[in-house]
Amino acid sequence: MTRRLFIVNAALVAALTLGAASAQQVLINAGGATFPYPMYSKWFDEYHKKFSNIAINYASIGSGGGIAQVTAGTVDFGASDGPMNDTQIKEFQDKRGSAILHFPTVLGADVPTYNIPGVTAQLNFTGEALAGIFLGKITKWDDPAIAKANAGVKLPSNNIVVVHRSDNSGTTYIWTDYLSKVSKDWATKPGRGTSVDWPVGLGGKGNEGVSGSIQQTANSIGYVELIYAIQNKMTYGKVQNAAGEFVLASLAGVTAAAAGMKEMPEDFRVSITNAPGKGVYPISSFTWLLIPSKIADPTKKKAIKDFLVWMLADGQKMTEALSYAPLPKAVVAKELKAIDKIQ
Repeated sequence: MTRRLFIVNAALVAALTLGAASAQQVLINAGGATFPYPMYSKWFDEYHKKFSNIAINYASIGSGGGIAQVTAGTVDFGASDGPMNDTQIKEFQDKRGSAILHFPTVLGADVPTYNIPGVTAQLNFTGEALAGIFLGKITKWDDPAIAKANAGVKLPSNNIVVVHRSDNSGTTYIWTDYLSKVSKDWATKPGRGTSVDWPVGLGGKGNEGVSGSIQQTANSIGYVELIYAIQNKMTYGKVQNAAGEFVLASLAGVTAAAAGMKEMPEDFRVSITNAPGKGVYPISSFTWLLIPSKIADPTKKKAIKDFLVWMLADGQKMTEALSYAPLPKAVVAKELKAIDKIQ
C-alpha cells in the first residue's frame, strides 16, 4: 500500500513538473527591418538553442512594417534601420500609453550594386553621381559623371535601369539619408525617409526583392545591405567618402564611421552616414530594435531583457561572420544601463 502510494505521488509530481515546464514556454513575436535579418535569424536561432523554452519569431517585413506593428501592438517588439521620428514616437505614446525605446544591435552598410553586361570592374561612385542616377538626371552608363571616376573602364552607352525598394524600408532610409547629405537636389526632393516619392525606377520588396531584380535586369543599379550583395555574389561599387576617398564597404569602413561619432544620444537615435575621417565607408548605419518601455507580461518582459543582455555580449561575437560590425564598447555599456528602462 505504501509503495503504491509512493508511485502515485511520484507520477503526480512528474505531471506537475511537466505542466510547470510547459507553462514557462515563451513565444515572442517581432518584425521589421530586412537589413539585419540574417543577423537576427542567427541570433534568435542560437538563443533558442541555449534556452529551448524561449522562441523569438521574427518577420522580415521592412522597417516601416516594424514601426507600424509595434505601434499597433501586434508584435512584442519591432525593428528598424531608421530611428523613429518625433511624430512616430508621439503616435506610439498616444496609442500605447508608454515610451518606445531604441536599442542599437549592429552596424551595417548599404552598397550600390549593379549588373552591367561586359563590365566586371568594381566601379567608383561619387555621391553626386548616385544622386543623379536615382533622380533620373544621369541616364546612361557612360555619362561623364560616372566615367570621370572610372578611368580605364569601358562603360556602355546603355540606359541605366534604377531599382529601389517598393516597401517602407530602413535600407531606403539609410540610402536616402546619405543622398540628402551629399546632394541638395535630393535633400529638397525626394528627401530622406523609409519611403520616398521615387523619380525613376523599378520597385522590389525587401533586400531580397531588390537583389533579385538587379540580378535579372541588365544595366541595372540598386542598393542593398552588404550581406545580401555578398551572399548573392553581386558586384558592388566603391563610394566616395567625405575625405574624398573611394571606399569599398567593409567591417573596417563601417566601424570607422561609428568611431567618428562624437557621442551617442541618450535615446540612441543617431545618423552616421557621410561621417568624417579617412577609411570611412559613407553609407553606414546602426540598426535598432524598437522595444516598448512597458511590457505587461512579466515572463515576456524578463525574456526580452535577458535576450538584450545576451545580444550585447555573446551576440556581438557573431556579427563579423555575417559581415556586420559589432557595436562600439561605449555604446554597449550605455545600452546595458538603458535595459533598466523596460518596466
